[in-house]
Amino acid sequence: MEQAVAHSVAALGAVTDRDWTAVRAGRLEWSCRETAAHVASDLVAYAGQLAGRAQDAYVPFEITVDGTDDGLDAAGNAGLLHVITTTGALLAAAVRTTPRSVRAFHPYPFRHANREGFAAMGVAEVLLHTHDMAEGLGVAYEPPAELCEFVLTRIFPRVRPGPAPWPTLLWATGRGELPGREPVTAWRWCNNPVLHSERLDLEGVTPAAGASLAVAGDGGFTWVGGAPAEGTRVGAGIGVAQYEEGAFVPEWGMYVLVRREDDRAVGTMGFHGPPGAEGRVEIGYDLVVEARGSGYATEALRTLSAWALGQDAVHTVVAVVEETNVPSQKVVTRAGFTEVSRQEGHITYELRAA
Repeated sequence: MEQAVAHSVAALGAVTDRDWTAVRAGRLEWSCRETAAHVASDLVAYAGQLAGRAQDAYVPFEITVDGTDDGLDAAGNAGLLHVITTTGALLAAAVRTTPRSVRAFHPYPFRHANREGFAAMGVAEVLLHTHDMAEGLGVAYEPPAELCEFVLTRIFPRVRPGPAPWPTLLWATGRGELPGREPVTAWRWCNNPVLHSERLDLEGVTPAAGASLAVAGDGGFTWVGGAPAEGTRVGAGIGVAQYEEGAFVPEWGMYVLVRREDDRAVGTMGFHGPPGAEGRVEIGYDLVVEARGSGYATEALRTLSAWALGQDAVHTVVAVVEETNVPSQKVVTRAGFTEVSRQEGHITYELRAA
């Protein structure tokens, strides 16, 4: 967050002698002044959501940037950049001091975001609107690639990576073109989904978390036993491959099972992909050894299966278990699944909508 703001202020600081109220910010309807004020407003709003732990709506406050609508002198523009620096620092502080498990209200698409999501949204506001202002003011601007990748891998999970992060982010938000892709005319970012069972939070894995888990990282989670199970590594790698192919759908990906009592991850569960035309979706799971035997897998399987069967596109959830894996067979049967076939050492179970 601080790096994004510093880079923005450095680019725009060179043109504070211009009249920002008279210049339109790129393709936006706003002037550069209005756009800068919008950035500051969003940054402090995101900080307020995290600090206030807002759950159902935005915290009802707003900031007003001093100045007049009919013109700002050079000091006024510099002051406006100071406001962006200040509100960016407030959001950065809120991100640092908010516990990992906290989620606060944001309307799209699942009505909540965690600290990483708010950080990504804040960085996106800064990068994209600095681009808009720079375009209007006729100055060069290109942020560091790692900042663009930070945004893309956290709140644009459906966007297939392009040749470079910055032009991909511009294309994904209707601000540029990419060879071989149709122009974007409508877009929204997407925070990760979260479901709740009796003792667990099922947290959707972002492409960024998946990339970490696939290469021996922790994905940003603290794991019971110190590390995820090998099946989680494999599942994360599949999710990363789907993201790179542009086939990743957050709701139908992998979820980390996080124990609410201590914010520790006990395993993962997820879908092999979105439901097909026949209305079937396959589910799989993996718990760390230290968390087995406590009913977590059964609890999570009931929750995730019920969610899936509540979607219009799904009427059957499938689980395939090895014949030698008796504990896993007990998990699926306790969750309400029924055996339908045995073939080549595997048992197929189904759970159908009522």
